[in-house]
Amino acid sequence: MTEPIVLEFEVRASPEHAFRTWTELCDRWWPPSHSMSESSQFSVVFEPRAGGRIFERGPDGAEHEWGQVTAWDAPHHLAYRWHIFLDPGSATSVEVTFEPSEMGTRVRLVNDGFEVFGDGAGERAGRVGDAWAGITDRYRSWVDGEFAQEILNQ
Repeated sequence: MTEPIVLEFEVRASPEHAFRTWTELCDRWWPPSHSMSESSQFSVVFEPRAGGRIFERGPDGAEHEWGQVTAWDAPHHLAYRWHIFLDPGSATSVEVTFEPSEMGTRVRLVNDGFEVFGDGAGERAGRVGDAWAGITDRYRSWVDGEFAQEILNQ
C-alpha cells in the first residue's frame, strides 16, 4: 500500500477566506504549468456541491475535467476525486480541511488512492507529492496576500 500524501500548514486568514481562496480563486494561484490548456489565461471552477465538477476553462472556452467534488462543507471541509491530466478511472482522492488556529487557519491536504497506478504507485505518489508541495506554497503566498482579500470582498 502506498502512503497518502499529507501536507499541513497554517495561513493568516479565516477558514472562510482560506476555503474561498482554494475553491473560488484557484486560477489565481494555481501554476499555469499545471493547467491542461497550457495558458496563463484559464479559469478553474469548483461546482459547490457533492457531485459537482471541477474543471478548467481555457481561453478558447474549452473545458478540461480535473475531478469531481465528493464532499462540500464550506468553510471547513472539501473532498474530491482528482484526475487532472488523467483518465477519470485513474482518479485519486483529495481531502482538504480548514480549521481555525491561532495564526488563522490550519490547512490539511491528504491525497490518497495511488494504488490505481499498480506497480507505479510509489513513483506516482512521489511526483504528485512534489507537485503539491509547490502548489500549496503558491496557495499560501496568495491566501495571505491582501489582493486575495480584496477580490473576495468584491
